[in-house]
Amino acid sequence: MTSPADPPNGAGASGPGLKLLAVTACPTGIAHTYMAAEKLAQAAESLGHSMKVETQGSIGAENVLSDNDVSQADGIIIAADKDVDRSRFIGKRVLVVGVADGIHRPERLIEQVRNAPVYQGDGQKPQRGAASAASGDGKGRSVTYKALMNGVSYMIPFVVVGGLLIAVSLALGGDTTSKGIVIPDDSFWKTVNDIGSIGFALMIPALSGYIAYAIADRPALVPGMVGGWIAAHGELYDSEAGAGFIGAIVTGFLAGYLVLWIKRVKVPKFVQPIMPIIVIPIVATSALGLFFIYVLGEPISWVFERLTDWLGGLTGTSAALLGIILGLMIAFDMGGPVNKTAFLFGAGLVSKNPEVMGACAAAIPVPPLGQGLATLLRRRMFDDQERETGLAALFMGFFGITEGAIPFAAARPARVIPANMLGGAVAGAIAGVASVEDNVPHGGPIVAVLGAVGGVPMFFVAVVVGTAVTALVTIALMSLGGGGRGADADADAAGAAEAVSLVPSPAGAPVLAGVGSGGGTGAASGAVADSSASGAVAASDAAALKTVSVSAAEPRGGGKAEAEAAPEAEAAPEVDAADQVLSGYLTGQTVKERLTADGKDAAIREMAELLAATGKVADTAELVRAAFAREDQGTTGLGEEIAIPHAKTDAVTAPVVGFARSPEGIEWGAPDGTKARLVFMIAVPEAAAGDEHLRILALLSRKLMGAEFRERLLGAADVAAILRVLGEIE
Repeated sequence: MTSPADPPNGAGASGPGLKLLAVTACPTGIAHTYMAAEKLAQAAESLGHSMKVETQGSIGAENVLSDNDVSQADGIIIAADKDVDRSRFIGKRVLVVGVADGIHRPERLIEQVRNAPVYQGDGQKPQRGAASAASGDGKGRSVTYKALMNGVSYMIPFVVVGGLLIAVSLALGGDTTSKGIVIPDDSFWKTVNDIGSIGFALMIPALSGYIAYAIADRPALVPGMVGGWIAAHGELYDSEAGAGFIGAIVTGFLAGYLVLWIKRVKVPKFVQPIMPIIVIPIVATSALGLFFIYVLGEPISWVFERLTDWLGGLTGTSAALLGIILGLMIAFDMGGPVNKTAFLFGAGLVSKNPEVMGACAAAIPVPPLGQGLATLLRRRMFDDQERETGLAALFMGFFGITEGAIPFAAARPARVIPANMLGGAVAGAIAGVASVEDNVPHGGPIVAVLGAVGGVPMFFVAVVVGTAVTALVTIALMSLGGGGRGADADADAAGAAEAVSLVPSPAGAPVLAGVGSGGGTGAASGAVADSSASGAVAASDAAALKTVSVSAAEPRGGGKAEAEAAPEAEAAPEVDAADQVLSGYLTGQTVKERLTADGKDAAIREMAELLAATGKVADTAELVRAAFAREDQGTTGLGEEIAIPHAKTDAVTAPVVGFARSPEGIEWGAPDGTKARLVFMIAVPEAAAGDEHLRILALLSRKLMGAEFRERLLGAADVAAILRVLGEIE
């Protein structure tokens, strides 16, 4: 009897007759989802096989595979950089690779799928194919990074909601007492504070649980969350302080990999259905919980006790030295055992030596304030979610909630934690030298506002200087590391390929490795931001548009060709308004036969000026800045001589698309090494309704995969001819 996993008789690896299925998906679900689908379908057709491809894009799953499709399939290729449900493919040969392999190696994947492992459900997951390994996709670190980002993404709402509710309740309902800022039990604000505390308490379990979930799927969620809760509650293992977010990261990874190991255990078939919902969660949760309480808990408690004794021996030494040490400890783990040791040490001496608590109080707000300030100073280094979290962190920092910086520290610990510690040490040292006193066991500017601090001017000096140090060091370390969040991930081919997001990456899926956008990016973007800050530019004022764009261009490049690129935009041919394609987003006004620019940065400026000719750009400089910021997250050079720079910004009043050609090609950092000769620029407002622009981009990406289409686009004689070729996209 022929197994459903086997191909039809006589169907060889390269022979005709295979019925294949594929699923393509990328973290943002836009261009590469559809590019991979098109390439796989074309390759299957050329090899004589039939293939149906399901795309899981931003506008939902399309061309969905039916049960009948799966039952008749000889093999399934999953080309995806995010989780794809494989339960429907049990008993079939499944090859799992990155989306970049689907684009660049479709023929090879079709050859390999015939010998791919048979998927057995939760008990066994197919490993990535040799194609993925050969491409150097950095699987080990990629999984680790994606899991960490997944946990951070789900943790952020808990931090923001819980922290802000606590801060508001303290501000509006708190009273300053010798025990700190206390809210009366019968107060309405006590209820608000309790709700916020619940949200805050769930922060650590959410981080741990969704790290585990990203590694081993749903069976790992419960052990991850329970492990995170245990890590956060030191009383379970005789410690006055929990293990904090660092402990949650540990339990998350332990739970994830423990569940993966349990899944590999061979069990009788009658047990398999209950493995993912009963056996695995119970075994993993029990094992992880007991391990943390009885094995890891003891060292954590020991560290807490020894640190407390050590600090007690320093009370007679230099105030500056003690302030530095307390500042370093406060900023290290933001709620973990080291932080709690310093805080409880200071709180215990409030009545005898309030200067110790004064140093702690100055250091407590520095991590969230510093990280929040960094998101304001260099917005391009952070995605939209991080910028919003930065605003919340500023608010939490004012109220002395150090945990507001945890999302930043969890996302890039090697850069953020040292910056936090340096700023905390500076704040603690200044407060110690100035003999700042804090008469309540609480920190942050709120205690000074409520009159609990002695030496208020120097207290604020300490906080401001420490905050500035943390922000500047964070920016410097991120710049040295190559840019934003993605710099902490491997710059592998699959990561570099997925770079065409109009919407910033969700942290449940990681932000891409920055491929770089030329020298001087940091200074340039700052210059652009400074230019845009001088005032909004009216869309109808062409002269003002030109002036702003040219002034923004000069600091970033400085070359003559770049300076002349913007004025050239005025030469765009006038085409009748009826000549428009891509649902009217691209017209003759936004088509240019030849780019003047010879570099990526100058090309983006030139394309922005081209879009400005439509009157839909309210601030050209801000559009340029937003496009540069997107490039810093990852190249928008897609390969196949295509680049699609883009921005989602309120600098435009309506969606608009531009197209230009560069016969010589522009170096864009594409994963296949080709220079960009076909450049599309897409800009949509932040509040753009619906997914129409995503649909258009999907259609555009698919069409551009055809070599014949690209050749005709390159060879079109004039703007009208270009529009006729692009008009085929529907």
